[in-house]
Amino acid sequence: MLLRKITLEEFGAYRGKQSLDLTVEKNKPIILIGGLNGCGKTTLLDAIQLALYGPRARCSGRGGKPYDTYLRESINRQQDPSRGSSVTLEFTITVDAKEHYYKVIRSWHISGKTLKEFLNVFVDEAYGDSTNPGRRTEPELKFSRLLSEGWADHVEDLLPLEVASLAFFDGEKIESLADPERAASVIESAVYSLLGVSTVQQLRTDLLALQRRQKLSQEEQHLMDNIYAQEKERDSVQTELERAAQDLAQQKTELSKAERALDALEREFEKEGGGLFERRIEIEQERKRVAEQLAELRSSLTQIAAGPLPLLMMGPQLNDVREQAKREQSAAEAGQVLSVLEERDQWLLDLLPEEARDEVIRKLDEDRIERSKSTSLEVDFGLPHDALAQLTVLDEVLVRDKDRAVELLALATAAAEELDQLDRQLAGVPEQSKVEAIQTAREAQVQETARIKAGVDRGTQRITELRRRREYVSAALERAHNDYVRTKVKAEEVERIIKYSEKARSTLERFGAALLQRHISRLEVAMLQSFKELMRKQGLVEDLRIDTDNFTLTLTDSEGEPIDPRRLSAGERQLLAVSLLWGLMKVAGNRLPSVIDTPLGRLDSRHRQHLVERYFPQASDQVLLLSTDEEIDEHLMGRLRKSVARSYLLVHNDTEFTTSVVEGYWWNAGAQHVA
Repeated sequence: MLLRKITLEEFGAYRGKQSLDLTVEKNKPIILIGGLNGCGKTTLLDAIQLALYGPRARCSGRGGKPYDTYLRESINRQQDPSRGSSVTLEFTITVDAKEHYYKVIRSWHISGKTLKEFLNVFVDEAYGDSTNPGRRTEPELKFSRLLSEGWADHVEDLLPLEVASLAFFDGEKIESLADPERAASVIESAVYSLLGVSTVQQLRTDLLALQRRQKLSQEEQHLMDNIYAQEKERDSVQTELERAAQDLAQQKTELSKAERALDALEREFEKEGGGLFERRIEIEQERKRVAEQLAELRSSLTQIAAGPLPLLMMGPQLNDVREQAKREQSAAEAGQVLSVLEERDQWLLDLLPEEARDEVIRKLDEDRIERSKSTSLEVDFGLPHDALAQLTVLDEVLVRDKDRAVELLALATAAAEELDQLDRQLAGVPEQSKVEAIQTAREAQVQETARIKAGVDRGTQRITELRRRREYVSAALERAHNDYVRTKVKAEEVERIIKYSEKARSTLERFGAALLQRHISRLEVAMLQSFKELMRKQGLVEDLRIDTDNFTLTLTDSEGEPIDPRRLSAGERQLLAVSLLWGLMKVAGNRLPSVIDTPLGRLDSRHRQHLVERYFPQASDQVLLLSTDEEIDEHLMGRLRKSVARSYLLVHNDTEFTTSVVEGYWWNAGAQHVA
């Protein structure tokens, strides 16, 4: 679908007839519409939706007003109400490889006290040159009474209202799409409507209706009574289920508020040192244990110090004693040898003849004299003979005691540091009077939150029971229909229709599930890619998943931990919502226009630049940007210009309170129209 032209006549602040050509070029998909706040940008967005959907249009200017009141107030204040206002929207849409041109004129005026509204739809069934599809001719439009009278149903086939909310949106309100429940409903609606899953479901429903028409071809009263009773029960359960769902949604809102209040109290309690206050007794007991442990360690060190350990300070002296013991041991051994030699020499002399004794005696005396020199000591301490062995044992004891002392000193140092840390924590414990009020409020809020949570759990359980009951009743109704079929269907043709329609429904069910999974998988990839392209923090989100049962959105970081979307900043949530819309458009093939009002609200400069450079030129085949001069400023305009097909400026006359449309934008031809 591509918008071609919109014309406003006496609509809102737009005085007279104001038209905007919305045609775009292949590589220039953007129509840039600038205007200061209050100049009518949102009114232009409302006009597009009003032309298409009338009383069902989700116009921001309507609020909770009745539709008649909104139309009355939409007539320009300087215009005669009896002449009224009108909105004309021209667009093309491709159906079965053929492009059709539509022109929708919605007008209204006041006659007396009554407001009268008219809708005229014109269409060209043969728009374009069939022999040359690339060439477009001027459309020859014909009024269609059938389309005009049934437009509400026909526009749902062209562009369902739920899908339109994805194409026409206010950038300042898009943050709500980052809410998990809101995002789930948008994803479900988009997947079913925009991506064609609902078509498969409708086929299954139509086949079921066909089956039932065959079943009801011949009626039998008692079976019909059972069917009516089951249908009544099913409708009753459905009504009760919807009411329970509304109550549950309200309870979830209350729970969210209560949890936020509890979080605030928790943060205040922690800020005032409440955590230390609650752990005061635990810290005191831990300090007592550590102090006792430190005392035991010091006592053990004292006991070791009372033994031979101080001798470690006398290393050189112990070495001297060891050397003296060696010398005394050597002297003692030499003395023993001299005694043996004297006995040996005497024995030898007795064996020698007399004439040889003198020379031998002289030699033996010289040998003993030489040997006796080694037995003489300058200092003789008279150390025991096992002094060296005792010193060796002492060395082993000292090594053992030294290792034990080092171990105990390390343990004592760690215990002393831990004791200091515990003392500092005890010093930081606030007085009871400072945290008592916060603690009381927190405990009360905990109870209130638990009460609401219990209500939510009961509501959830109630919905589960009602769904189970609905399934039971539906199954009973299906059995009743089957009984009726088995009773009444006799003809071979009827049986054949029921048989093959049931097979077709089963096939469509499997196809629908596979189609849904395929679209969800593509959407996950497209959303994640879009979010990473727009984000300044590239590593914030690593993966994105969508549950095919409830369509909830789950974000995970690089460590696989889930990320609560509510913990993201306002700008990041807005980019997440934009990524959702962008991903949907990518999966849908960019076949819808994107009309974005206030596109850059709550974003910093880097994120704005990412949106301008990466999103707007790629958002769709046609993108209408309704911006202020502070959003698309001169710098961003320079980066966007190559993708802009047309630009307009909404100029507001503050004296007459009217808006007119001029071509151009700030900082180019449109600037001269701005006072």
